[in-house]
Order: sequence, then C-alpha cells, then structure tokens
Amino acid sequence: MANIITVEHLIKKYETYKKGSGFKENLKSLFFREKVPVMAVNDISFEVKKGDIIGILGPNGAGKSTTIKMLTGTLYPTSGTIDVMGYNPTKNRKSYVHQIGAVFGQKSQLIWDIPPIDSFRMNKAIYGVSNKDYDERINRMAKLFEVEDFITRPTRVLSLGERMKCEFIMAMIHQPKVVFLDEPTIGLDVIAKQNIREFIKEMNQEGTTFILTTHDLEDVEQLARDVIIINHGEKVFDDSIENLRKVLGAKKIVQLTLQRPLKQWDIEGSSLLDKESELNITVSVDLDQISITDFMARLSDKCAFSDISIKEMPMETIITHIYQSKKEE
Repeated sequence: MANIITVEHLIKKYETYKKGSGFKENLKSLFFREKVPVMAVNDISFEVKKGDIIGILGPNGAGKSTTIKMLTGTLYPTSGTIDVMGYNPTKNRKSYVHQIGAVFGQKSQLIWDIPPIDSFRMNKAIYGVSNKDYDERINRMAKLFEVEDFITRPTRVLSLGERMKCEFIMAMIHQPKVVFLDEPTIGLDVIAKQNIREFIKEMNQEGTTFILTTHDLEDVEQLARDVIIINHGEKVFDDSIENLRKVLGAKKIVQLTLQRPLKQWDIEGSSLLDKESELNITVSVDLDQISITDFMARLSDKCAFSDISIKEMPMETIITHIYQSKKEE
C-alpha cells in the first residue's frame, strides 16, 4: 500500500535563554543572556501507509506534540522534509488543511459561548461542504456519539466528555483523509473513551488514516497497528505493535493463587516477579525456553493452586524498558 505520509530527517531546534537566580544574576541578564539550544525533534524519519493507524508514544517533553504540529503545518521545521498526500504542510497550507483534520485534547476548536451545532455550521462554510453532505454527516455522527440532546447547548456548559465528542465531529465534517489526534482521550471516563475508540475504528475502516499521540497505552493497544516511540527528540522504535510486544522476548505473565506456600520457585524458563503474599505470586514465563503447555504441566506437578491468570507482558513494562535503554545509552 502506498505511503500517505513521508517524513525525512525532521529537526526542530529552539533557542531559549539561561536565567540565573538572585539579584546579581537577574541584573546581569538585563544586559547579557546566555543562549541555550533545545533540540525538540532530532533527525526523525518515518513513513505512514494509507488507511493505517499509527501511535506515537514518548514521555513528557519527548517531542511528540512538536512532531504533530509540524505535520499539521502549524509549526515550521528547522530542517528536513514532510510530504503528506503530496503536500508540504507549511508551504501548501491553504489547500492542505482541506485534506486533514485535527483533535487536540488540550486545545478546543469549539467556540466557547455558542452551541457546538453553530461551530459545526461554521466549519461547513469554511470547508465548502454541501448542505446534503453536511446533513448526512452530522446526522450520522450525532447518532453515533449520542450527542443530539446537547449540541444545541452552549459549549461552556458541556462536560469534558461531551465536548470531546463534539471536537471529533468538528474535525470530521469535511471528511479529511488524514486525522491527527493529540491526547484525544485525556481526562475522559471509560465509556467516553470507548465511544471515541469505536468512532476512530469505524472511520478508519472507511479509509481515514489516523496519527495518534497519547499517554494512554490502552488507546494504542486497541487502535494502533504500528508504533513510533520518541525519546529526547529521537526515534527509538518504529515497528508494528506485535513486534513491540517482542522487545523483551516472547513472554507471558502468570498470576497464581496457591493452596499452600512454596519454599522455592524453580521451574526452568520462568522466574518469580512478585510475591504479594505467601499464596499470591506473579511469574514471568519465557516462551522461547518453555511452552505454556509444558509450563502448566510442571506447575501442576509442583504445586496446587486455586486460581490462575495468564496475560501478555504489560505494555507499560515494555515501553519503560525502551525509555530506560535509551537513557542508559
């Protein structure tokens, strides 16, 4: 499948100033300020295929939002190239914005003092959407998000979850081919998050490409097919979510409730991770050394248990390992 986004050697460098503390240092800074370079994004390259959902992850200050802003054209890169559907986001901005949508969890597109429905009509006029298409899209999305009861109320009286639903409708009115999502589920309850995830899946099935930055790993696990991890402005991982799970090897996490305490854990190919009590333990099983079937057979021979839970290696553990490995390097 053809690439819809190609990013090559993207760099964003800021300059800030060092300011000391105390009267003398502050007085000195009136006449001389030491410049401090900040490399927000450092030589990042990646590709996104048409119809994909890409998750961009990284700790606070890693450069995720800066990258998204450059992709949307709201921030100029220091150097490097960005090609989205044949457009340069900063040079072809007017024609480019008609092809994309954006939802920023911490910045609203809705006008505070008027109802969302009026904001929707404003976007309809800006993007030149026909009356027929507008009515069809609004009716469909309003039912999907169950917003019919509150889109006629002023935006300022809506809850965060209600506003975020309206933000998605606002971004999708002109049927963009690529949608950029920056922390779209921040602060939302479980039900609101799941509604938004289902909406993203449905729009993606119809051909919309999504670029998602988030700290909510459940968003990534449920939505993304490929993951890019940025740390200290540099790309440290770019592959499928399946291969991300294999970073620490093919492992399973087994939680056990024992009937009798064990003196020692010595099943080959596994290791004790946590011991909440004498009867409740958590074990890591390396599937490259022992199959889960053999592990269960040896476990049954070794001890009696009343409950067992087998899970994938937590995504938090894998990503923390990637962050720490980069820090050590």
